[in-house]
Amino acid sequence: MDFRKVQFFLTAVRCGSLTEAAAELGVSQPALSKAIKVLERSLGVPLIERGRFGVVATPFGEALRYHGQVVEAEFRHATGEIEALKGAQRGHVTMGCGPTEATRLLPLALARVSQGRPELQVTVLYGLNESLMPWVKQGDIDFALSSVPARANEPDLLHETLFTESAVVVARTDHPLGRLRQITPAQLAQQQWVLPRQRELERQAFDDFFRSHGLPPPSAQVETTSTVLMKSMVLQSDALTFVPRELIYWEERARQLRALPVMGVEWVRPVGITRRRQGALSPASRFVMECVRGVATQIF
Repeated sequence: MDFRKVQFFLTAVRCGSLTEAAAELGVSQPALSKAIKVLERSLGVPLIERGRFGVVATPFGEALRYHGQVVEAEFRHATGEIEALKGAQRGHVTMGCGPTEATRLLPLALARVSQGRPELQVTVLYGLNESLMPWVKQGDIDFALSSVPARANEPDLLHETLFTESAVVVARTDHPLGRLRQITPAQLAQQQWVLPRQRELERQAFDDFFRSHGLPPPSAQVETTSTVLMKSMVLQSDALTFVPRELIYWEERARQLRALPVMGVEWVRPVGITRRRQGALSPASRFVMECVRGVATQIF
């Protein structure tokens, strides 16, 4: 199988448009279409469906896309290793990061990367685990820096815990509840809330906290995946939120947000690095991971 044609197919599916894919690859659209048709004939199955909204992968195409992305990632790592063996300090790392880790840990780690390997380029994709874990499995990113499960449930993934963090109830600094020395669950139940969605770990722990005290969990006035929106709404209203404490590190220092003294909140989560179990990491990826580990050890 001609892997160049596989790369053409992967680009077409990722772009969702033969026109955009041809422009990205620097080839004509007829040449791109011909390459994909040759690939389809060699495999004996249709790989893409063309419609007025662009192109999408068929079930056969999805199978090729999954394995093709993994092979593409291995080629990328091999290129990085060859460059390292040649003595080059440059390279390109694509990683994923969650919102909490982007607050302090990753910026400090990237500063260390810049000092140690100034020609090394890092691309960071931001998201929650529901996006990050598939990206790692498919080879879209070399590794992810985010929460890791207490027990491994994905045989294709390898998790490394760097530290554990706790979550807190957050309010603006001059919130009326901030005058209390201790806040009960019943008092919290009457407040307005801006919260993560139901399936997020923090939201599940939030709901379990109220149930453990015999109270129905408060409904969220706003549910969002945006930590920026959560913090902005709390800063500008009487609403509260429930997030990992590291997420408000800079706002606490600036005396904009504060963690409220709430009875009985004991939620913690492990944070670390996730990568694919199979396949080698490039020297550049290993260097970035070492910088992350070093900073995590220093600040946590």
